[in-house]
Amino acid sequence: MARPVRVDVRGGWYHVTARGIERRAIFEDGPDHEHFLGLLGAMGERYGVEVHAYVLMGNHYHLLLRTPQANASAALQWLNVSYSVWFNRKRGRVGHVFQGRFSSVLIDGEGSWALSASEYIHLNPIRTKKMGLGKASNRAESQGRIPLDREVVKRRLKKLREYRWSSYRAYAGYGAIPEWLTTKSLLERGGGRKAYRKHIQEHVTRGDSPKGYEDVAGRVALGSQTFLAKVKD
Repeated sequence: MARPVRVDVRGGWYHVTARGIERRAIFEDGPDHEHFLGLLGAMGERYGVEVHAYVLMGNHYHLLLRTPQANASAALQWLNVSYSVWFNRKRGRVGHVFQGRFSSVLIDGEGSWALSASEYIHLNPIRTKKMGLGKASNRAESQGRIPLDREVVKRRLKKLREYRWSSYRAYAGYGAIPEWLTTKSLLERGGGRKAYRKHIQEHVTRGDSPKGYEDVAGRVALGSQTFLAKVKD
């Protein structure tokens, strides 16, 4: 299988994902999550990478990063290798922890594209079959083919408010902001914490995806036609 395309851009925004090998868990307990977040902060300081959003989801993670020094590949390689060594040593095991290399989508830094990426990342804890938002049901609900259940919406919002391993709590004002997490830029674009919470609530209520994320699978870049043309060049 061909390796995914890597486009390293100075000042580039990236939506990054990495999954556990054979869909295995990469975060099994609280200390696993906490250690990864510690490494995430260290990565930002070591490589000058801005961390704008994150969510840790058991067998995978999502990050929204900005790279002033065009070094996303080096930074993420360090992050994944460092965590893998620690994860294996803790369990007395050897072998791969992640399923190949990380995946990344280059995001248009202008307009609302990065804001939409953060919203998509923060909605991940409820995009599950258990919460009634698996891929098929999510599509049906967003198209109005499944009636809205207000109690289900309340449970989804409660889940987002209480989910510890996401930067949503920092954005929405439900938790402290880690020193290494950058929230100011996107909150300004979104109109502040109250408006950001409203955006998330609207997506939960409608059951739809943020702009550009209706069908993002396999994309190398996400943004305006002008931006996509520049990436292609």
